[in-house]
Amino acid sequence: MSPTLTDLCHYPIVQAPMAGGASCPQLAAAVSEAGGLGFLAAGYKTADGMYQEIKQVRGLTNQPFGVNLFMPQPEYADPAAVAVYGSQLAGEAAWYETQLGDPDGGRDDGFDAKLAILLDDPVPVVTFTFGCPGRDVLDSLARVGTLTGVTVTTPEEAQAAQWAGADAVCVQGIEAGGHQGTHRDNPEADGSGIGLIALITQVREAVQIPIIATGGLMRGGQLAAVLAAGADAGQFGTAFLVCPESGANLLHKQAMTNPLFVRTELTRAFSGRPARGLVNRFMREHGPYAPAAYPQIHHMTSTLRKAAAKAGDPQGMALWAGQGHRLARELPAGQLVEVLAAELAEAKDALGARGAA
Repeated sequence: MSPTLTDLCHYPIVQAPMAGGASCPQLAAAVSEAGGLGFLAAGYKTADGMYQEIKQVRGLTNQPFGVNLFMPQPEYADPAAVAVYGSQLAGEAAWYETQLGDPDGGRDDGFDAKLAILLDDPVPVVTFTFGCPGRDVLDSLARVGTLTGVTVTTPEEAQAAQWAGADAVCVQGIEAGGHQGTHRDNPEADGSGIGLIALITQVREAVQIPIIATGGLMRGGQLAAVLAAGADAGQFGTAFLVCPESGANLLHKQAMTNPLFVRTELTRAFSGRPARGLVNRFMREHGPYAPAAYPQIHHMTSTLRKAAAKAGDPQGMALWAGQGHRLARELPAGQLVEVLAAELAEAKDALGARGAA
């Protein structure tokens, strides 16, 4: 019987690939060493940058790990809307003493070059976000022994991933921090995502391949709940973001439990695609006016976000966070895996005791 993605880790605990620096080699290796499945995020990196990080992980652990790729995006943005938003951000550029980034910074994120490296020097797992690759891509990875997964936000997307030949789906609930991994960016559907438990149940009845559940998970008890709902593993992002091994900016880490940041919202303000983050000044002032234009808006605001971080101003940064961010624990990544596993075992024992009563 062929191995499944969840066979690669001792515990059903997956560290989410968080693009932007958090999912660095040190974090991925620590999670895999502790019995989870660590992930590198290739998004926003060059192909060579991705490969250098892969080599670093291999130098830190001999345990399986994964790499996540962003799918190339179709051209649908309205250039006029992007230009108008750029003019609205002129004051931000002046405030932070920088220039707006070039919105035409590329739509494919170096996909072909990254895929070529992963076919030439395979890793155990490759997953895809913002769409589903064709069967030819997934088959080519299968031929070199790589297991594959696709982020999905609806049962229909899960079925498309199964039909294309994916080995697993990462089922993302509306509670998840960072970008929603929808296959098509439909502005009319903003905010209409499905909660994780309901989505797992629907996807479980739609596909036969393994399910990795993600969205707001911060405790082992929640992991027990998603496993009971039909998932095969749980993926944790915000929970690992605050670990010392995480490459996230210190201001971002501190904001997770800072009482000044009390809630999260989905916004297009920073990237032009719906993403959940802590509500701050930038999100409040610009979110209502940001067009559906990814990755153009991402490229445009990249300089602003970097300048805000350099200035020590979290109010101008993209503070991606899931709905459970206040439950973040500043533990070493390996220790967090062990704690989550212990909480999972405790929750299962409690459920067993109740069932026997």
